[in-house]
Amino acid sequence: MISTLHPLGPSAVNPTSLLAVAHPGALIQSIDWVAIAPPLIAAVAALLVLLADLLLPESGKRLLGPLSIGGLALALLALLPLTGGAPRATFCLPGGLGSCSYVADHFALVFQLLALGGALIAALLSLHAVDEDRLPAGEYWFLLLSSAAGAALLPAARDLATLVIALEVVSLPSFALVAFKRDGRGGEAALKFFLSSVTATAVMLLGVSFVYAATGSLHLAAINEGLGHVPGRLGPLAEVGAALTLVGFAFKVAAVPFHFWVPDTYAGAPLPVAGYLSVVGKAAGFAGLALVTNLAFRPYGHTWGLLLAVVAAVTMTTGNVAALRQRSDSAQGAVRLLAWSSVAQAGYLLVPLAAAGYAGTAHPLGATAAYALIYGLVNLGAFGVAAVVARTSPANRLDDYRGLFARNRWAALALAFFLLCLAGLPPGVVGLFGKVVVFQAAVNAGLGWLAVLMAVNVVIALYYYLFWLAKLFVPGTEAATSRVPRPLAATLGLTAAAAVVLSAAPQLVLQVVSGSLF
Repeated sequence: MISTLHPLGPSAVNPTSLLAVAHPGALIQSIDWVAIAPPLIAAVAALLVLLADLLLPESGKRLLGPLSIGGLALALLALLPLTGGAPRATFCLPGGLGSCSYVADHFALVFQLLALGGALIAALLSLHAVDEDRLPAGEYWFLLLSSAAGAALLPAARDLATLVIALEVVSLPSFALVAFKRDGRGGEAALKFFLSSVTATAVMLLGVSFVYAATGSLHLAAINEGLGHVPGRLGPLAEVGAALTLVGFAFKVAAVPFHFWVPDTYAGAPLPVAGYLSVVGKAAGFAGLALVTNLAFRPYGHTWGLLLAVVAAVTMTTGNVAALRQRSDSAQGAVRLLAWSSVAQAGYLLVPLAAAGYAGTAHPLGATAAYALIYGLVNLGAFGVAAVVARTSPANRLDDYRGLFARNRWAALALAFFLLCLAGLPPGVVGLFGKVVVFQAAVNAGLGWLAVLMAVNVVIALYYYLFWLAKLFVPGTEAATSRVPRPLAATLGLTAAAAVVLSAAPQLVLQVVSGSLF
């Protein structure tokens, strides 16, 4: 790749990150392969899976799942060399770190951990689903890895073009993954997901074009500087462009009024895919939202801060009220309850982003990152238990969980702990601490009204979490039991053990709140 490059010096980035060789009329940029390794490994694994699917006989395609899991595990390990040092940057123009298109800093690493870790757990949940539901293995694993590669790329992107491309790489494979369910609901769910996503993307691209016209740049730092010197006649264009750009990311996080696709999509998708969307898709959306607001649109901080505060309040309230109305005997009621719960949780996650607008600093974003890590772990665990119940009760009604403790005590205990974490009740201490840091971010930014509304919503959510939890231990009708596949049992054990460890030592996650992510 040929582009201009300016060395930033050891105080700004790792000196090995930015190297160039003289070239007539330009500079030849050397790529920092270590910095881009996490998304690159996931992308290469996707291509290897696609190639193996073409070459392996039908009996050998069982290896595609372990190969995909190995690729995601290797991508996670690639994060280790990037920790503890200065940020690494590549694909840079002259002008310093702010002119780079890819920056592996603390913010990027935290959200890459969430994206790749969530994808790995979703892949473990998928091992039995691909075989038992007879899903096309090659296509399934290729699409999952491709989407995960986009989710790992997005947090490190530092220009709007890369952000949009990464967001689409996350989204496009997800449409096909949703459609893999063969009971008739998958196609309808995928169509709703696709149409709403395409509309949001079109609006976002219009906003990006307005921002570029007003500032003359796509790099986030350059936009931030340019917005302070926009000519008066272009001011309204820049403001409208900033608002429209936020729409695409608001859709990905399922913020109201862009949430309507969530219940039907989650209920119509294969359960591992629904879990993947609820965590990795949201992580990508929140990473993009944090980047454009805090790095590009900082001059409009009070405007988007107020907007996000209102959206957060409406989102958490809408999600909790809709979850309260979920009937126990409705088909896919458990999945729909998790879907509405994820909408409410998105409202909580938006609170620190709004606080960052009011505080004038990105420091509150640590609360969003910490809470997202906690939510991602326990929510994927809850989807894992839903997959266990769906093996004997495909309708997955809330009533199907009645007496689960008598049929499968370990699954019931795991779900009980996950629900307590989501509710923020002991012994799910890590969920409580996560809500406390989000609440504190709102209070410190002077958003007392939002903190009070959040506290009210947390109390409202207690009802449906505890209602579901109580069903696990009350006597119920005898239902058939089946042996839980080893990959599914291992996933439940992994997520439950991690949640217990984090509840005993919440500082392992909450330390991301202690400093600025940028």
